[in-house]
Amino acid sequence: MLTVVPIPAFNDNYIWMLHNRRHAAVIDPGDAGPVLDTLAQNALTLAAILCTHHHGDHVAGVCKLAQVYNVPVYGPRHEDVPCVSHPVGESDTVEIPELGIRLGVLDIPGHTLGHVAYTGTGNLFCGDTLFGCGCGRLFEGTAAQLFDSLQRLVSLPDETKVYCAHEYTEANIRFALACEPGNGQLHKRGDESRALRAAGLPTVPSTLALEKATNPFLRCTSPEIIRNVELQQAIHLPPGNGAAVFAALREWRNNFG
Repeated sequence: MLTVVPIPAFNDNYIWMLHNRRHAAVIDPGDAGPVLDTLAQNALTLAAILCTHHHGDHVAGVCKLAQVYNVPVYGPRHEDVPCVSHPVGESDTVEIPELGIRLGVLDIPGHTLGHVAYTGTGNLFCGDTLFGCGCGRLFEGTAAQLFDSLQRLVSLPDETKVYCAHEYTEANIRFALACEPGNGQLHKRGDESRALRAAGLPTVPSTLALEKATNPFLRCTSPEIIRNVELQQAIHLPPGNGAAVFAALREWRNNFG
């Protein structure tokens, strides 16, 4: 049986570990220490390392882990990720025989130009592209690229579990409520997220169904969101242009308190 667990790192990162009680794979190990500790505490042997993009808080622990365990390292072929042995991109697959799983690779540029996601077994590991009730900043790509990448992700089944790499949900919900205060499901999610964090628990994974119902960056056709972003940004958006709504939302989020 495959289990997915978060390994907290830094202030708000999650390194995701998939294991079957004997072997494990980790996704976006920005720090080797917590991974090594978790492996030792649970008597697990590392079988693979996967990276979604090149930012240091996602890859700084890769070489240390690869040195200790001598395992394959998968990372985006269009980015400079240290110690990658298997560059991957759109339509590639990652097979981890020790776990009995196969993950597909999607190119999802925007946060960075070569960002990838891994999907399979009902799970989506999306790095910094899609967050709980939010999305990543545009460090390298364009708003149009990130909008298109998110549209690709939401085409996956609604029940897909979304494993993002940061605990940003509560802050993102505050912004989402400014965009769409009339969304009852969003208010409920806010209550549930506060309760989880008060109990010391993560707010992720979510599901794509929940994100589609509450995440403003996936709701660019909502009349309430369009009206509020136009008022906030003092702009008039062209009718039916989801990409333009998304770009305005991303700009508003950049400067939100």
